[in-house]
Amino acid sequence: MSMNTLTITDVAPRDGLQNQQVPVSTSAKFQLVQLLHEAGVTSIEATSFVSPKAVPQMADAADLMAEINRHLPHLRASALIPNRKGLERAHAAGAREVAVVLSATQTMNQKNINMDLITATNVCEDTLRAAQALGLRTRAYVAVAFDCPFEGPTNLDTVVALAERMHQAGAEEIVIADTIGSASPGMVKNHFERLASVLPIEKLAAHFHDTRGMATANAWAAIQAGVRRFDASVGGIGGCPFAPGAAGNAATEDLVLMAERSGYTTNISLPGLLKAIDCAEAQLGRTLGGRSIAWLKRQYTTDRAAS
Repeated sequence: MSMNTLTITDVAPRDGLQNQQVPVSTSAKFQLVQLLHEAGVTSIEATSFVSPKAVPQMADAADLMAEINRHLPHLRASALIPNRKGLERAHAAGAREVAVVLSATQTMNQKNINMDLITATNVCEDTLRAAQALGLRTRAYVAVAFDCPFEGPTNLDTVVALAERMHQAGAEEIVIADTIGSASPGMVKNHFERLASVLPIEKLAAHFHDTRGMATANAWAAIQAGVRRFDASVGGIGGCPFAPGAAGNAATEDLVLMAERSGYTTNISLPGLLKAIDCAEAQLGRTLGGRSIAWLKRQYTTDRAAS
């Protein structure tokens, strides 16, 4: 991968929709995935094979994965899985890429998956190894990597140690997640410089939320530290249902605009992302968009009118 190219995984269909109060149909989710694909997004976190009781919005995971495999066979469509049982469901549904989530504090693991940190770490390692044995591509999230909504500042040594363990367990991508959106550019630079001293920088990715309005600035700090892989959510939708105060994700359109204006390539179309935002707005019944949305709509409405 060129150092001037950023890879963006759009997490709107999973992380964006998981805690929305408005039920979204399988066909509408697939339409969102298809529009993101048409916009040039090559990696999408599509769904999660978690308990439907815990996250009702993801109850149709198998049906959505079947639609994606049928119509978009070359898309990198990942599925979040909590354990071996989730892996079995994902594999049976035809998932080719899976992701595990490990929180970096005791309390967040207890609130999220009802496990202590040691048990959760072991489960993630076991699940990653089992996924690789099945020939699946793997990702691992280290959540609340900057601050925990229950314990406050997260110990960076713990974050590094957990990231190393996920790497040793075979995770092909380790995503460092600012789950509640409390990070600042200085913190991001420090975290990724430490992580890059023990892990290959090309294996690291960043996942930011925009709670304090710094998601794009944090992404820029990560780029300066050498990171070239990012999560983002079109329209900025999302937020962890188990983390109080977690606002929406970094908006895909904001990251793409920032990258393009800074000499980086994403191969993602901004007008195409606007179509995906329109789709999501229609399903959720509310206005969406990142920090740049007003300018983007004026810019591309003007361009279309001029042509």
